[in-house]
Amino acid sequence: MRQGLTRALGGVAIVALAAGLAACNKSSSGGSGNAAEGKNCGYEIAYLGALTGPSANLGVNIEQGAELAVEQYNKKNGANCIVIKKFDSQGSADVAPGLARQLVADKKILGVVGLPFSGESQAANPILNDAQIPNITPSATNPVLSTKGWKYFHRAVANDSAQGPAAGAYIKNVLKAEKAFVVDDQSAYGAGLADQVKATLGSAVVDSDKVGGEGKQTDFSATVTKVVASGATALFYGGYYQNAGVFRKQLTAAGWKGVLVAGDGVNDKGYIEAAGKDAAEGTILTCPCAPASKAKGSFVTDYKTRWKVDAGTYSDVAYDAANIFLEGISKGNTTPEKLNDYLKSVNYTGVANTYKFTDTGELDPTQIVVWAFKVNNGEVVPDQAAPKA
Repeated sequence: MRQGLTRALGGVAIVALAAGLAACNKSSSGGSGNAAEGKNCGYEIAYLGALTGPSANLGVNIEQGAELAVEQYNKKNGANCIVIKKFDSQGSADVAPGLARQLVADKKILGVVGLPFSGESQAANPILNDAQIPNITPSATNPVLSTKGWKYFHRAVANDSAQGPAAGAYIKNVLKAEKAFVVDDQSAYGAGLADQVKATLGSAVVDSDKVGGEGKQTDFSATVTKVVASGATALFYGGYYQNAGVFRKQLTAAGWKGVLVAGDGVNDKGYIEAAGKDAAEGTILTCPCAPASKAKGSFVTDYKTRWKVDAGTYSDVAYDAANIFLEGISKGNTTPEKLNDYLKSVNYTGVANTYKFTDTGELDPTQIVVWAFKVNNGEVVPDQAAPKA
């Protein structure tokens, strides 16, 4: 697990003091006294998502990006001006709703960065919406999330209607695969993304299968046998990194030499750790995001200085999402309703992208980006902007 996991207590909301140890520290802007009592201070934003569990790495990437934004904001506006509260959902659709109910009971919370995963988003977002708490997900990509009529939901990346076809186009146009196999983990995210890839590849899909998700399956031999027998030279996996890594390891052990392609849920070093360096080599991973290593300004250096690791998938997007909330609060939008109204017209240029939202909370289509990454010598590195279908 990445640095930061030990800071989380599974399933329990914990408070991260965003800067300093006492509210009466002097601020970097020259102010003094209790900063939380200053103008537009004394409020909270929340991170709701995985900090522990089988897919925790992706959640920690996001939380650390958001927390960095709050810390930097407080250096300018006073220690503890804004506090970030953390709610560890473990990435579970069963756990997230209970935490959402805890979250909405805290009347100081004005907005939520999260939820990271589509399944937990479907389960918990109705609670946030009913309580009229705006949220920005940096990474939940199932298209159905924006069709629920939620007025407080916002997505800071493209959905799978963009990512799926891009992954399919990579298989077809870059890999030139004439036979492809498609597997998903039956999650809202994995199945939805796999369906998009199937639609793009059409008759090139020679077979498909479903496996267990959330780390519940460790023996993929039945599916491995089908893949090997199919003659497929490319396989798309819809799901998350831990299972994908174990699956790739078993495919390699069975002698399959094709290329595994997967979405952003697998775009993490945890995949390489689970698969093994040799088995993971050459894997293609898509993401509706640009490489975090290409983020603007000093973000890359600031993140590594703070967390002692490189920014991961969606760290930069989460940093931007938190800063959108912080900018809104700084302009006096200090109720959830006012902050949500602010998001309706926001046009924010961040380190990862420029953000405008449609009426359904989707990222403005003109701002959509999808990249392909490649596992090379044990590292996930940028490959190319993904081709359009």
